[in-house]
Amino acid sequence: MKFNEDSRVKIPTILHLIRLGYQYLSLKDQVWDESTNIFTDIFKENLLRLNHELNEAEADKFYAELALTLENEDLGKAFYEKLIDQSGIRLIDFENFENNTFHVVTELTYKKDEDEFRPDIVLFINGLPLVFIEVKKPNNLDGIQAEHKRLQMRFQNKKFRHFINLTQFMVFSNNMEYDDNALQPLQGAFYSTTSYYKPIFNYFREEETFDLESLLNTVEDDLENFVLKDNNLLSIKNSPEFLTNKNPKSPTNSICTSLFQKDRLAFILQFGFAYVKDNKGLQKHIMRYPQLFATKAIEQKLEEGVKNGIIWHTQGSGKTALTYYNVKYLTSYFQSKKVVPKFYFIVDRIDLLIQAGKEFRSRGLVVHNINSREEFAKDIKTTSVIHNSSGKPEITVVNIQKFQDDPDVVQNTDYNLNIQRVYFLDEVHRSYNPKGSFLANLKESDKNAIKIGLTGTPLLGTDYNTRSLFGSYIHKYYYNSSIADGYTLRLIREEIETNYQLKLKEALESIDILKGNADKTQVYAHHRFVEPMLDYIVQDFERARISFNDNSIGGMVVCDSSDQAKKMYEIFQTKYAIANDSFNVAAEPEESYGNQKIEESKVKSAAVILHDIGTKEERKDQVEEFKDGKIDLLFVYNMLLTGFDAPRLKKLYVGRVIKAHNLLQTLTRVNRTYKDFRYGYVVDFADIQKEFEKTNRDYFNELQEELGDEMVHYSNLFKSAEEIKEEIKEIKEVLFHYDTSNAEIFQQQISQISDRKEMLKITRVLNNAKSLYNLIRLSGNYELLEQLDFHKLTILSREANNHLALINTKEALEQNVDTTNLLNVALEDVLFAFVKIKEEEMVLADELKNTLQKTREMLGGNFDQKDPHFVSLKEELERLFKKKNLSEVTKEEMEANIKALQEIYDKAKELERKNALLRAKYDNDEKYARLHKRLMEKDPLTDSESKLFEALQGLKKEIDNQIMQNAKVLENESFAEKMMIRILIDQFKNKNHIALDAATSKRVNHMIVKEYMNEFYGRVA
Repeated sequence: MKFNEDSRVKIPTILHLIRLGYQYLSLKDQVWDESTNIFTDIFKENLLRLNHELNEAEADKFYAELALTLENEDLGKAFYEKLIDQSGIRLIDFENFENNTFHVVTELTYKKDEDEFRPDIVLFINGLPLVFIEVKKPNNLDGIQAEHKRLQMRFQNKKFRHFINLTQFMVFSNNMEYDDNALQPLQGAFYSTTSYYKPIFNYFREEETFDLESLLNTVEDDLENFVLKDNNLLSIKNSPEFLTNKNPKSPTNSICTSLFQKDRLAFILQFGFAYVKDNKGLQKHIMRYPQLFATKAIEQKLEEGVKNGIIWHTQGSGKTALTYYNVKYLTSYFQSKKVVPKFYFIVDRIDLLIQAGKEFRSRGLVVHNINSREEFAKDIKTTSVIHNSSGKPEITVVNIQKFQDDPDVVQNTDYNLNIQRVYFLDEVHRSYNPKGSFLANLKESDKNAIKIGLTGTPLLGTDYNTRSLFGSYIHKYYYNSSIADGYTLRLIREEIETNYQLKLKEALESIDILKGNADKTQVYAHHRFVEPMLDYIVQDFERARISFNDNSIGGMVVCDSSDQAKKMYEIFQTKYAIANDSFNVAAEPEESYGNQKIEESKVKSAAVILHDIGTKEERKDQVEEFKDGKIDLLFVYNMLLTGFDAPRLKKLYVGRVIKAHNLLQTLTRVNRTYKDFRYGYVVDFADIQKEFEKTNRDYFNELQEELGDEMVHYSNLFKSAEEIKEEIKEIKEVLFHYDTSNAEIFQQQISQISDRKEMLKITRVLNNAKSLYNLIRLSGNYELLEQLDFHKLTILSREANNHLALINTKEALEQNVDTTNLLNVALEDVLFAFVKIKEEEMVLADELKNTLQKTREMLGGNFDQKDPHFVSLKEELERLFKKKNLSEVTKEEMEANIKALQEIYDKAKELERKNALLRAKYDNDEKYARLHKRLMEKDPLTDSESKLFEALQGLKKEIDNQIMQNAKVLENESFAEKMMIRILIDQFKNKNHIALDAATSKRVNHMIVKEYMNEFYGRVA
């Protein structure tokens, strides 16, 4: 049986999509525009059906205009706007989504000039290829990351712009469950939208329960046979692995159910995308799954008549983005009820008003700011919904800092029943004191208003908490989930070193002598205390930059008092900033790179952010400069502990105890994802551990309430029957707990193993089983072959070795993080000497690498590696490698190697072209393409290729029909041989008059049987 990603993942996924309501199309019968891959006949038929006012000429003109939008450098924004438009010409009927056509195809080539790629599965709506799916077999080398790297290269290739602009999102799966402890997403099923740079892989964890019996259709046997035959995989039909992989709950099928059932797909296409414009350009975002389920949960609450509640989504999980998606969705929701919504985003600080406004504008919303009592009162009383004349979607951002406790902010008795006010209140764990007047005023302003509180850290305690103020939780997304999904980082707490603690103790004793029993705040702000503390911070931070090999990271010091912050900044400016400025001005001889690197890691700039230092505008500018990497350290007291988002902030120095939710808010300043960082680092001067544990206990209670040896090489070639029996017994013992009769279930079982030693035991006995099979045959003890299914163990061995390789990859990644950090520090003290290489040669080296890569890929993709031409090219490449190390050559030798490689590549490409032509003659069945070549190479049966083709084509049709009627025929090789030789003689000798004697018939039949048995058992041809 063929046992690869096609038979294990792709075909079962196609069948599952058919069950979800997609129609399978064979590419043999379709017409499409190769520049866009739009199926033009299907597209135009649906365009005319959905838009009765169009005639044929107008439909052709519209298609030309649509194709033109795909030329834009806009990530498909113009196309997307046409895609979801329901007021003009409709591409999709979103009001009645079933009124569209849904198709699935496989191996559709995306091609421009010589560059091409072929997604495994493409989904079409009304002839538009909007989604593609890439699948890999479980435990593939490098996991899903291999596909991520390939995709990144494709997306950066401008030749694929049409396809990227047209595609809405993608799924990538190696049909394994997620490993939440992996440093990188190596296994699982992920989804992503398009990007011109590097797509972001998102986890999807379904929160709803589906009735699969009613959701999924039945696939008739004839249709399944058609799909299998179209993909030349009839032989897998009755295999236990194939039956296992058709399970609708497999990881790949599960994510397809989650994303591609029609109601969910309509929701994502219409409301699940955001085009975000920032200083890096235009990006396209897709809803994260917690945002999707929070939006659906809000809708559910509204349907139940509930008009207030809380979204508890941890810091860094995208609450501003969630609000944007809800503006999109709730606008449509209320308009369907003939109600016009008006949206507000309530914050309690001017900096948050600025930040929120920036986020909303970047997503295309028109933002109206309110920063005074009078403006708010006036806005509440107006009956107009938007302030802009363009009619674009709008949100009003309100800063309540100055008027939250004013008793007369709002008095409104004029209600417009066709207007629905929706308030999103940011960070509802603070500033909404029920004893104050803002909440009461908000309630009185419009008793019909919807109030949704957003928080990452709810208020805890018995006095009053978030739920008592805003109602029950609508949706929750916790820290651990966010970390597992890769949206936030774990935190590491670092205690200060003993020698530093001793220095501080000495400083305190000196101050006690100087000031007697001084106030602790004064003591901690004294220069005798602050200077050694600052010295430690600067040295530690510079070491961190060297350790991480990253000078772009920033640090923040949370001071004990504003006085301490001021003193720390004062000393910094005198001791570090000024010293470094004078260093840069002085004339210095040319430095070594190592010294330059140390110099670049130095802390040279800092800012103090306090409410009584500088103006608001100056503080705002300093914060932006820190975010942009222009300031190294920030000294703060109370400001920036909440609502401050700077991904480069990776070291937090905590100099005072912070309590309850404020502590978690502060700590999560360093938990944003940034480059390849795994952790955010908290340096603890104030022993926050006790307060952290107390806060964690409070959180736990809140949650409880809510949630109710390397492989052995044998030296003896021949073993006695007794030794073999003992080893067979060991194999059975080690594999006793695993299902060895079904390779798919076995793979699922071993995928749960993360312990390398356990996996080594399994791979050792399975690899031994392969050796024993040959030893038994050599020894002649054939009765021992009946004690184990050695054919099946060969497949299991491959799966086990793949999973062991994946474990090794993960361990290497984990070890690399730590050892690289140590190495970065150690290398600063090592002297290296290198010869300078010209820039030209660097470019050539890059060209050499690229030429080598494409040559190896071209040869590696050849399906007939016994072809004499292929063997010759492979040997030529090997000779080039053995001649000299390709990277240690002169410019002239490098050029010669590039030329030699290019010649091999050109020949390999021509061979692949001829192979593709021949394979296409046999409906892309590689077995018959190989047979055709072998029968024409040496002592050909006929001089006519067309005659041989007629005979082999008839042979293929008859044998495939026999297998379709009884797929188990291949389980009995002897029976298959007799069946095939009968058909061979009939097709070759009787029908096509190709002379066959007994020896030739046996030789050719052996080749045919071998091809089918190789496919059946998953062996490489």
